Amino acid sequence: MTTDIWSWVHETHRKLAESGQHRLADALAEIAGHAVEGRNEQLDAMYPEALASARALGLPWVEVFLRHWRLQNLLNKRHQGEAAMSEAVSLLEFAHREETASCPQSVCAVQDFTICHANIDGPGYVPERLAVLEEALSRVEPARACFDCLSREYADTLEDDGRPEDALGHLDRAQTRIVAAGEQVSLSFAHSRTSALHRLGRHQEALDVYDTSERAYVAAGNRLDDDDRRKLAVGRALQHAALGRTDRALALLPAAEEADRYPDIRHRWVAAVELLVAAGEFENDAVLGARIASWSGELDTAGSHRPCLELVLAAGRLALARGAREVALTLARTGDRKLGQLRRTAGIAEQVAALRVAAEALPRPELPVPVDELPQWLAEHRPDPETGADLLAAALAVGERPDTVLVVNLAGALGSLGHTRAVAELAWAQLELDPGHEYLTGMLGQLLIDAEDGPGVERLAARLAGAAPADAHWLRARWAAAQGRWAEVGEQCAAVLAHEPGALNTRRLAAGAATRLGEHAEAQRLYQDLLEHALDPAEAGEDQEHRTVQEPDLWHLLTAATANRDWAAVRAAGARLGLDFDTDSGPIDEEWQLIGLRATRTNGTTTDLPALRTGPATARVLPVLGADVDLNHRDVVVFAPAVLNDAPEPGEEEDWRPVFEFLTLLDPARYTTYWIDGGWPGDDAWHALREELQRAGYGVWAYNGDQYRITDPSGEQDDLPGVYAALGVPPTATAEQADALLARLTADWPHPLAWPDLAEAAGADLGRHRRIVEDYDL
Repeated sequence: MTTDIWSWVHETHRKLAESGQHRLADALAEIAGHAVEGRNEQLDAMYPEALASARALGLPWVEVFLRHWRLQNLLNKRHQGEAAMSEAVSLLEFAHREETASCPQSVCAVQDFTICHANIDGPGYVPERLAVLEEALSRVEPARACFDCLSREYADTLEDDGRPEDALGHLDRAQTRIVAAGEQVSLSFAHSRTSALHRLGRHQEALDVYDTSERAYVAAGNRLDDDDRRKLAVGRALQHAALGRTDRALALLPAAEEADRYPDIRHRWVAAVELLVAAGEFENDAVLGARIASWSGELDTAGSHRPCLELVLAAGRLALARGAREVALTLARTGDRKLGQLRRTAGIAEQVAALRVAAEALPRPELPVPVDELPQWLAEHRPDPETGADLLAAALAVGERPDTVLVVNLAGALGSLGHTRAVAELAWAQLELDPGHEYLTGMLGQLLIDAEDGPGVERLAARLAGAAPADAHWLRARWAAAQGRWAEVGEQCAAVLAHEPGALNTRRLAAGAATRLGEHAEAQRLYQDLLEHALDPAEAGEDQEHRTVQEPDLWHLLTAATANRDWAAVRAAGARLGLDFDTDSGPIDEEWQLIGLRATRTNGTTTDLPALRTGPATARVLPVLGADVDLNHRDVVVFAPAVLNDAPEPGEEEDWRPVFEFLTLLDPARYTTYWIDGGWPGDDAWHALREELQRAGYGVWAYNGDQYRITDPSGEQDDLPGVYAALGVPPTATAEQADALLARLTADWPHPLAWPDLAEAAGADLGRHRRIVEDYDL
C-alpha cells in the first residue's frame, strides 16, 4: 500500500467540495488538527454529523479517517482506556473489511487498538500489542507515516515490558529504514527515544535528542505548533529536573493550569514536579495533591487503569511527604482497587503495599476537643482540608459505630481534595448504617452525578424508589440533565411533579430541558405554573425563600414567551421586573443597546456577533454572515437571559457590551450572502458605497483588517490595500439586480472588485471576475 494519506485527503476534500458536501469536506480537512491540538469541543461538535454524512454517502474510507482521528483524540488527548475500547475494536474490524482494507488510514486502526490497551494496562497487554504491531509493520512500507507511528508504538510496548534498551534498538533500526526510504522521522520519534533514555538514567542524552530532533524538524521546513512546544517543554523540564538543574526545569515546566487543560503532558509534569519537590524547589501542598488526585480520578472514570495507578502512587508519595495521613490512606485504598483491574501487577503491587504501610505509620493527630464537638470546632477554626480529614478520621476511629455527621464532614474534606470516587465509597458504606439520612443520600447522589457514575446513580435511585419515589425520579432527572438527555429530563420531572405538585426546582429543570429541546411553549407553561405554585414573599419565612419566585424565573418566562410571540405574557413578566416599553401591546421592536450574540459555528466553535438589542430577549443581527453560521443580516433572534461575559472594570463601561447566548431564530430576514474582493477604494468611496447599499435595503460587512494586501497588477507598487467583504442581498432583490447595482456603484473605482459567485448567480460575465481574481491575486 503506497497511497499517501494526505494526498488522498486533499483530493477527497476537493471532490466533496465540488459536489456540494462542504461541511463534510471541512470536517475532513479540520478533524485531524482538532484531534492533535486537543480542541475537544470543536471535534465533538463536528464529528457526529460528519460521520453520519460519510455513511449516508457510502464513503467507507472517509469513515475510517474520521473515526481514527476521533480515537486519536480520545486515546492521546483524553487518555481514555476501557471507555474507548468498544470503538477501538469496532474500528479495527471495520478498517479491515474488503471495502476499507486499501484505505491508507486503515492500518492506523491497529495503532488505535494498541494505544487503547496500553492505556488500560500497558505491561499487562505486552504480548498482544507486540503481535498485532509486528503483523502491521510487515505490511507497511518505511516511507509511509504509519511506519513511523507503528514503530514508536512498538518501542513503547518494549519499554512497558521493562526493556528500554531494546526499545532504543528498535527505534534505531526503524529510523535507518525510514531514512533509507527517503523520509525523515517525526518529531514524536524524539519523545519515544527520550522516554527510553529517561528510564535508563541517560538524561543528558535525552536532552540532546530533543535538540537534534527539533533542529532537524525545523530545517525540513516545518514549524513547531503549540502542541509541539508544550510536549518539548515538559519533556526537557523532566530531564533537567532529573539532572538537578532545578532553575532550568522550573523555567521550562508548563503552568499547572496548562496541564489541567492538556492531559497528555500530565504524567511528565508530575514526574518533574516530584523531583522538584524533593529538591525543595516546588511547593508540596494540598492544592498540588488535589490537582493530581483529580487527574487520577479522570483516568479512573476513563478506564485507564495503569496510568491512573501511576498518578495515585505519585500523589501518595507526595502526601506522605506532607504528612497527610488520611489522604495517603485514601490513595492506598484507591491503589488496591486499581490493582484488581490490572493483568500484570508485579512491581507495582509492592509500591501500593509500601504506600499503605507508610501511611499507617504516620501518627494520628490528637483531637483538640471531644468527638461530638469536633464538627463545630472545624467550622469555627477552618483548618486546611488535609488537617481536617486527619482529625475527622481520628475521631471516627474512637467510636464503635461511625457517626454520620463525622462521615459527612470527612466526605466533604476528601471531596475538596479531589477524591470523588473514594468519597462515594465512604458514603455508600455509611448509607448501609444510616439508610434514612437525607443529607447523606443527597450528597451521594450529587457525587455520583459529578463522577459520571451512571450505574451508581441507578443503584441509588432504585434504592430510593420504594420509600421516596419523588427523590428517585429527581435523581434520575438531574443525571439525565448532566448527560444532556433533555427528553428524559422532562419525563423524570413530570414523574416528580406527580408525587410533589408544588416542587419549584423540578419545574425550573423541566423548563430548562424544554428550552434545550426548542419546546418554548412547554417552557413557558412550566414557568407560569411555577409562578402559581410559589409562595408569596410576604408570607414566606427565611427558610422558605427558595419557595418564592426568583428574578431569573421571570427572565426565563419572558424569554420563553418571546420565543412563542406571546407578547402579553412578555409585557406581564417585564412589568414584574420593572421594565418599561414604548408600546402597550403587540411585538416589541425597540432600540435598546448593542450586544454580543454568542452563536455556534458549523464547525463547533463559537463566535460573538454584533447585534442590536430590540427588546428584553430579542436582538437583530448586524453583520452579513457566511455559511459557517446559520444566521444572517437583520435576522431577529431570541437570546437566553444570562450575561456570559464579565462585568466591565471601572472606567471601561463605555467599550463594554454584554454577551448573550443565541437561543432561537424568531424572524429570519432571508438575506443571501455573496463575497466581494478587491482593491480598497478609500474611506470616502467605501462609506458612500455602504450608504447606497443600505438605502437600497442591502447589507455589507467588511471582514479584512489593515493587514490585508493584494497584488498591484501594474507593478507600480509592491502591493495594494484590499477589501474583503460580505454583501447581503435582501429577499426583495434578485441576483441580477444586485450584480447591476454593484457594477454601477463601483464603476469609477481605480481598482475593480470581483464577485464571481454573485456574477454566476446573475448569469453575468464570469470571465471578467476571474480575470480580476487572477490579476490581483485575490
